[in-house]
Amino acid sequence: MEVRYELVIPNDDLPFRLFIFEGREGKYKVTKHWHHSVEIFLVQEGKIDFYINNSHLSLARQDFVLVNSNEVHSIECPDPNVTIVLQIPGGTFKEYLGEDGYINFEKKDDVQNKRLADLVTSMFSIYEKQDYGYSLKVKSQFYELLYLLITEFKTESMDKEVLRQKKQLDKLSDVTQYMRDNYDQELKLEEVAERFGFSSTYLSRIFQKYAQVNYRTYLIDLRVKYAVRELVGTDHEIGEIAMNHGFPDSRSFSKAFKKRYGCLPSTYRKHTLANR
Repeated sequence: MEVRYELVIPNDDLPFRLFIFEGREGKYKVTKHWHHSVEIFLVQEGKIDFYINNSHLSLARQDFVLVNSNEVHSIECPDPNVTIVLQIPGGTFKEYLGEDGYINFEKKDDVQNKRLADLVTSMFSIYEKQDYGYSLKVKSQFYELLYLLITEFKTESMDKEVLRQKKQLDKLSDVTQYMRDNYDQELKLEEVAERFGFSSTYLSRIFQKYAQVNYRTYLIDLRVKYAVRELVGTDHEIGEIAMNHGFPDSRSFSKAFKKRYGCLPSTYRKHTLANR
């Protein structure tokens, strides 16, 4: 499973990102990753399987999950769904961080949870219609949601192990960004570790313990992730795609792809194009 560091870029006209989850057609996976943003996934139709903090959450209609900064999570969508995603850049909460430099939120009772879900739904509806003055309205609701998070959903204390994981993932963020920029190169563990002043043993250990994946698996998954984009976005040959993304040949790419998606690249491409 891939673990990657995501840079959250707000919509051009908003101080956050608000969109429909890209796995809406089903048969889709988002492999393990983390980021500094706070995310809310709110299911409108269908269901998705969410994995976070070693827990599995099956989210159905009107269910949502709160994802804090530096929480490793992954998603599987075997079936079609409509899921609203709200991504709030971590810097939004800089005035409310604890002494440790982090802030965490958690779901509360049904009444509070419904208030949050209704706000997210309303924000998306307004943004989607884009009537005259929509940006003012959606921003006003966004700040209402921030107030709700700070006053009703903020956790009072943070477990020491959770805090330790956040700090270690901060260290890994620079490493994984470098790997994302150079994933199609050889990228030996020893060379990457040396570049960032780590021993190979230490880098391997923090990958496994805090990102919950070993270095080699992360690298292969990263290559598959980027290869998928070319697979469904172009008519390039499978062998060409494999070479473009760091695989020695189409056979090694197909083996890695099937392990992660349960089918060959050609089958995945055919299914994806048929459902567009």
